[in-house]
Amino acid sequence: MRAQAFPSASYATAVQPSRSRAAAPEDLRSIPWLARLDDEERARVLADLRVVQVETGELVCRVGRPVSWWFGVVDGLLKMSNDSAVGMPITFTGVPPGGWFGEGTVLKMESYRYNIQALRRSLVAGIPAQTFHWLLDRSIGFNRFVMMQLNERLGQFIAAREIDRLTHPDARVARSLAALFHPLLYPGVGELLRITQQELGYLVGLSRQRVNEALRALQAAGVIEVTYGGVRVLDLERLRRYGS
Repeated sequence: MRAQAFPSASYATAVQPSRSRAAAPEDLRSIPWLARLDDEERARVLADLRVVQVETGELVCRVGRPVSWWFGVVDGLLKMSNDSAVGMPITFTGVPPGGWFGEGTVLKMESYRYNIQALRRSLVAGIPAQTFHWLLDRSIGFNRFVMMQLNERLGQFIAAREIDRLTHPDARVARSLAALFHPLLYPGVGELLRITQQELGYLVGLSRQRVNEALRALQAAGVIEVTYGGVRVLDLERLRRYGS
């Protein structure tokens, strides 16, 4: 789907010692794969895990940069896009709390082919690529999590291609919202997604006014409830099929 213009900003990364810190206990509760590790694996991760606050517009990953960390969202909202000067800008997906991303890039140890940018002030966690591969070499639970991520991500991008072909704005907003409520990829969301109409517009490629109209239509249809500062899903299956 087309990406609306978004202010460019500096490049932030958990590698910068002055920006990052060790994870607090409340940060760890938002990491879904930690429970799959044994004591030794968990100790290695806790020693290597870093957390960084990313400001609105900052890039966590940038096209062409070599991969060195595997990232996840503790709090906030990111977008994955190709905003290069070559070709049409495309937003692939949003990344809400609980979402970990870029495992395919880390597996291949290649440069990023997309940007990850903060739509609002966000808290991002990361482990070094070396730690990621160490876990793959020894942890069955971690391998199963990564396999699930890759499988679900494939389905997500197939759905994104279908969304991109939708001509009705209400259906595009509905399907895009449904993708953000994915219980396996984004377990930190639950039933309430904290997102503004402007942020949703950046993800869907529509104006804030048109997003507002779509949300009102979806609420009238009984599939969502628009609350202060966010959207609550009432019927996820109907939201996924809306417009079909």
